[in-house]
Amino acid sequence: MSATTTAIFVTAKKSVTWSIVLSALMILAGVLAIFVPPAAGLAVTIFVGWLLVFSGVAHLVFAWQTRTSGALVFELLLGVLYLVVGFYLLWNPVAGLVSLTLALALYLAMEAILEFILAYRLRPLPGSGWLFFDGIITLVLAIMIWRTWPASTTWAIGILVGISMLFSGISRLMLSLAARRLLSKVT
Repeated sequence: MSATTTAIFVTAKKSVTWSIVLSALMILAGVLAIFVPPAAGLAVTIFVGWLLVFSGVAHLVFAWQTRTSGALVFELLLGVLYLVVGFYLLWNPVAGLVSLTLALALYLAMEAILEFILAYRLRPLPGSGWLFFDGIITLVLAIMIWRTWPASTTWAIGILVGISMLFSGISRLMLSLAARRLLSKVT
Protein backbone atom coordinates (compact mmCIF):
# COMPACT_ATOMS: atom_id res chain seq x y z
CA MET A 1 0.00 0.00 0.00
CA SER A 2 1.36 3.45 -0.87
CA ALA A 3 1.90 6.26 1.63
CA THR A 4 -1.03 8.20 0.16
CA THR A 5 -3.39 5.24 0.48
CA THR A 6 -2.24 4.61 4.06
CA ALA A 7 -2.87 8.28 4.95
CA ILE A 8 -6.36 8.06 3.46
CA PHE A 9 -7.16 4.95 5.53
CA VAL A 10 -5.81 6.56 8.72
CA THR A 11 -7.98 9.62 8.09
CA ALA A 12 -11.01 7.42 7.34
CA LYS A 13 -10.50 5.43 10.57
CA LYS A 14 -10.25 8.65 12.60
CA SER A 15 -13.41 9.96 10.93
CA VAL A 16 -15.28 6.75 11.73
CA THR A 17 -14.11 6.92 15.35
CA TRP A 18 -15.36 10.50 15.67
CA SER A 19 -18.61 9.51 14.02
CA ILE A 20 -19.07 6.75 16.63
CA VAL A 21 -18.40 9.26 19.44
CA LEU A 22 -20.89 11.72 17.91
CA SER A 23 -23.43 8.89 17.60
CA ALA A 24 -23.06 8.01 21.27
CA LEU A 25 -23.50 11.67 22.24
CA MET A 26 -26.63 11.94 20.07
CA ILE A 27 -28.07 8.81 21.68
CA LEU A 28 -27.30 10.19 25.15
CA ALA A 29 -28.84 13.58 24.31
CA GLY A 30 -31.91 11.86 22.89
CA VAL A 31 -32.37 9.77 26.03
CA LEU A 32 -31.93 12.87 28.22
CA ALA A 33 -34.49 14.78 26.13
CA ILE A 34 -36.97 11.92 26.50
CA PHE A 35 -36.49 11.75 30.28
CA VAL A 36 -36.47 15.55 30.79
CA PRO A 37 -38.81 16.83 28.05
CA PRO A 38 -39.50 20.29 29.55
CA ALA A 39 -35.79 21.16 29.51
CA ALA A 40 -35.43 19.82 25.97
CA GLY A 41 -38.49 21.77 24.87
CA LEU A 42 -37.07 24.98 26.31
CA ALA A 43 -33.72 24.30 24.65
CA VAL A 44 -35.46 23.84 21.29
CA THR A 45 -37.44 27.06 21.84
CA ILE A 46 -34.27 29.02 22.61
CA PHE A 47 -32.52 27.49 19.60
CA VAL A 48 -35.44 28.42 17.31
CA GLY A 49 -35.42 31.91 18.82
CA TRP A 50 -31.77 32.39 17.93
CA LEU A 51 -32.35 31.00 14.43
CA LEU A 52 -35.12 33.54 13.92
CA VAL A 53 -32.94 36.39 15.18
CA PHE A 54 -30.12 35.43 12.82
CA SER A 55 -32.60 35.05 9.96
CA GLY A 56 -34.03 38.47 10.74
CA VAL A 57 -30.58 40.04 10.63
CA ALA A 58 -29.89 38.24 7.33
CA HIS A 59 -33.13 39.61 5.84
CA LEU A 60 -32.24 43.14 6.95
CA VAL A 61 -28.76 42.84 5.45
CA PHE A 62 -30.26 41.45 2.25
CA ALA A 63 -32.77 44.33 2.19
CA TRP A 64 -29.90 46.79 2.50
CA GLN A 65 -27.98 45.05 -0.30
CA THR A 66 -31.00 45.03 -2.64
CA ARG A 67 -32.43 48.43 -1.68
CA THR A 68 -32.68 49.51 -5.32
CA SER A 69 -35.01 46.64 -6.22
CA GLY A 70 -38.72 46.48 -5.44
CA ALA A 71 -38.25 43.99 -2.61
CA LEU A 72 -36.89 46.47 -0.05
CA VAL A 73 -40.11 46.96 1.93
CA PHE A 74 -40.94 43.24 1.88
CA GLU A 75 -37.47 42.26 3.07
CA LEU A 76 -37.47 44.92 5.79
CA LEU A 77 -40.88 43.79 7.07
CA LEU A 78 -39.84 40.16 6.96
CA GLY A 79 -36.59 40.90 8.78
CA VAL A 80 -38.39 42.85 11.49
CA LEU A 81 -40.98 40.07 11.86
CA TYR A 82 -38.24 37.44 12.28
CA LEU A 83 -36.47 39.63 14.84
CA VAL A 84 -39.64 40.32 16.85
CA VAL A 85 -40.66 36.65 16.99
CA GLY A 86 -37.10 35.53 17.69
CA PHE A 87 -36.62 38.01 20.53
CA TYR A 88 -40.07 37.08 21.90
CA LEU A 89 -39.03 33.41 22.04
CA LEU A 90 -35.74 34.34 23.72
CA TRP A 91 -37.35 36.78 26.16
CA ASN A 92 -40.20 34.46 27.15
CA PRO A 93 -39.24 30.88 26.23
CA VAL A 94 -42.07 29.25 28.23
CA ALA A 95 -44.77 31.17 26.33
CA GLY A 96 -42.81 30.50 23.14
CA LEU A 97 -42.81 26.79 23.90
CA VAL A 98 -46.59 26.90 24.35
CA SER A 99 -46.91 28.56 20.93
CA LEU A 100 -44.50 26.13 19.27
CA THR A 101 -46.43 23.18 20.72
CA LEU A 102 -49.68 24.47 19.24
CA ALA A 103 -47.94 25.03 15.91
CA LEU A 104 -46.61 21.45 16.09
CA ALA A 105 -50.14 20.08 16.59
CA LEU A 106 -51.40 22.05 13.57
CA TYR A 107 -48.44 20.94 11.47
CA LEU A 108 -49.02 17.27 12.34
CA ALA A 109 -52.73 17.55 11.51
CA MET A 110 -51.92 19.03 8.10
CA GLU A 111 -49.27 16.38 7.49
CA ALA A 112 -51.79 13.64 8.31
CA ILE A 113 -54.31 15.06 5.85
CA LEU A 114 -51.67 15.20 3.11
CA GLU A 115 -50.59 11.61 3.87
CA PHE A 116 -54.22 10.44 3.60
CA ILE A 117 -54.53 12.19 0.22
CA LEU A 118 -51.27 10.68 -1.00
CA ALA A 119 -52.25 7.20 0.27
CA TYR A 120 -55.58 7.49 -1.58
CA ARG A 121 -53.88 8.60 -4.80
CA LEU A 122 -51.28 5.81 -4.60
CA ARG A 123 -53.68 3.10 -3.39
CA PRO A 124 -53.14 0.80 -6.39
CA LEU A 125 -49.40 0.62 -5.65
CA PRO A 126 -47.98 -1.93 -3.23
CA GLY A 127 -47.00 -0.44 0.11
CA SER A 128 -49.38 2.51 -0.14
CA GLY A 129 -51.18 1.22 2.94
CA TRP A 130 -48.14 2.26 4.98
CA LEU A 131 -48.83 5.88 4.04
CA PHE A 132 -52.37 5.51 5.32
CA PHE A 133 -51.04 3.93 8.53
CA ASP A 134 -48.51 6.76 8.90
CA GLY A 135 -51.35 9.26 8.42
CA ILE A 136 -53.36 7.62 11.20
CA ILE A 137 -50.42 7.67 13.61
CA THR A 138 -49.63 11.29 12.73
CA LEU A 139 -53.26 12.32 13.19
CA VAL A 140 -53.50 10.54 16.55
CA LEU A 141 -50.36 12.35 17.71
CA ALA A 142 -51.74 15.70 16.50
CA ILE A 143 -55.01 15.07 18.35
CA MET A 144 -53.14 14.03 21.51
CA ILE A 145 -51.13 17.25 21.49
CA TRP A 146 -54.15 19.40 20.54
CA ARG A 147 -56.55 17.92 23.11
CA THR A 148 -54.10 18.26 25.98
CA TRP A 149 -52.75 21.66 24.92
CA PRO A 150 -51.40 23.70 26.75
CA ALA A 151 -50.55 20.88 29.18
CA SER A 152 -48.84 19.01 26.31
CA THR A 153 -46.31 21.84 26.24
CA THR A 154 -44.32 20.12 28.96
CA TRP A 155 -43.74 16.92 26.99
CA ALA A 156 -44.52 17.17 23.26
CA ILE A 157 -41.56 18.96 21.71
CA GLY A 158 -38.98 17.58 24.14
CA ILE A 159 -40.03 13.97 23.67
CA LEU A 160 -40.35 14.25 19.88
CA VAL A 161 -36.95 15.89 19.56
CA GLY A 162 -35.52 13.27 21.93
CA ILE A 163 -36.94 10.41 19.88
CA SER A 164 -35.58 11.97 16.71
CA MET A 165 -32.11 12.42 18.23
CA LEU A 166 -32.15 8.89 19.65
CA PHE A 167 -32.99 7.27 16.31
CA SER A 168 -30.60 9.54 14.40
CA GLY A 169 -27.84 8.55 16.81
CA ILE A 170 -28.64 4.84 16.47
CA SER A 171 -28.72 5.09 12.67
CA ARG A 172 -25.43 6.98 12.59
CA LEU A 173 -23.86 4.47 14.99
CA MET A 174 -24.92 1.51 12.84
CA LEU A 175 -23.53 3.17 9.69
CA SER A 176 -20.29 4.06 11.48
CA LEU A 177 -19.81 0.52 12.77
CA ALA A 178 -20.46 -0.85 9.27
CA ALA A 179 -17.89 1.59 7.87
CA ARG A 180 -15.39 0.52 10.53
CA ARG A 181 -15.89 -3.18 9.63
CA LEU A 182 -15.44 -2.34 5.94
CA LEU A 183 -12.25 -0.39 6.62
CA SER A 184 -10.81 -3.24 8.71
CA LYS A 185 -11.44 -5.68 5.84
CA VAL A 186 -9.71 -3.42 3.32
CA THR A 187 -6.58 -2.76 5.38
